[in-house]
Amino acid sequence: METVKQGADALFILLGAIMVLAMHAGFAFLELGTVRKKNQVNALVKILVDFAVSTIAYFFIGYMVAYGTSFFVGAESLAAKNGYELVKFFFLMTFAAAIPAIVSGGIAERARFGPQLIATAVLVGLIYPLFEGAVWGGRFGFQAWIKEATGAEFHDFAGSIVVHAVGGWIGLAAVLLLGARANRYRKDGAISAHPPSSIPFLALGAWILAVGWFGFNVMSAQTLDKISGLVAVNSLMAMVGGTLVAALLGRNDPGFAYNGPLAGLVAVCAGSDVMQPIGALAVGGVAGAIFVVMFTLTQNRWKIDDVLGVWPLHGLCGAWGGIACGIFGLPALGGLGGVSVGAQVIGTLAGVAWALVGGFVVYGVLRLVMGLRLSAEEEHEGADLSIHKIGATPEREVSW
Repeated sequence: METVKQGADALFILLGAIMVLAMHAGFAFLELGTVRKKNQVNALVKILVDFAVSTIAYFFIGYMVAYGTSFFVGAESLAAKNGYELVKFFFLMTFAAAIPAIVSGGIAERARFGPQLIATAVLVGLIYPLFEGAVWGGRFGFQAWIKEATGAEFHDFAGSIVVHAVGGWIGLAAVLLLGARANRYRKDGAISAHPPSSIPFLALGAWILAVGWFGFNVMSAQTLDKISGLVAVNSLMAMVGGTLVAALLGRNDPGFAYNGPLAGLVAVCAGSDVMQPIGALAVGGVAGAIFVVMFTLTQNRWKIDDVLGVWPLHGLCGAWGGIACGIFGLPALGGLGGVSVGAQVIGTLAGVAWALVGGFVVYGVLRLVMGLRLSAEEEHEGADLSIHKIGATPEREVSW
């Protein structure tokens, strides 16, 4: 029976890894559909190559930083327990690779390719794993300190803070250092509209992300005996709550309607294993409102050119989810308990602060040393032709 359990656990977490791997196609198509047509190829190539760089950085450095486990051993050791440690790495690596995928959407249309790949290696190899190890790896005394101060550890079941808030706040730092797209905010005070190039592709990306998210959340149990239908239904309820509120407040705008479910899912990650489904519905609804209101404010009033709204979506909705876990996870509101509002606030603020510092340091150094932006001419021509030498839909076929 122990052998069967080991095999089942390895298969369980492998299926989760594959579902989260598929989410990266969602990141790619969401960005492709949102950016202008001259930057569609760049969106597709960035997500794939960032994922490859993330895999290398996390395999050789990041996983060891987070969990103290090295893969510099023989295959015989790695194959123990049906290779469970390897597929666990695969699963957690797909989470780590979400960091550059999140940032990519914020800095779209004007970022250079090479510097972003260097940033990806540093973020996934060092910045993200240090916080991941502190929260999920039990390292550096972080959880023990929070438990001593508040009576409970910081609870983040599937990464509202560890993944999404960290990615979103790093993205904010990158966007601020990069600056707005050319002519986005004009000298006369007007704002140039840059509507999405393809609503169908934007919607496809959102659907792929939403479906994959059930692997992201449910498989965070990491072993088959810990699987919980509560996590699945809480994820569903937060998804629909975010959708309905975003569609309502966004006045049926498809960009808001399709980011609404993602906002709800970001927020429910932290407490999906402890909330009651009605609480998860409320958490998702609030997240949908946060995204619509804050995306509008950042773009129109504060003139922060965050193309996909990664700071409102991942940064703010993730932070809300971290705190909401401490509220809706309480038995008084139908939750399972074992959480503390104080612990959640401390852990959330720590994640935000770490991401901001890490983001400004990594992207600040890169801007100083090699520059982050395409030239004005390259940006005008579009990242597709400037970087990849081909557009998404070539205007004419070459006859050989």
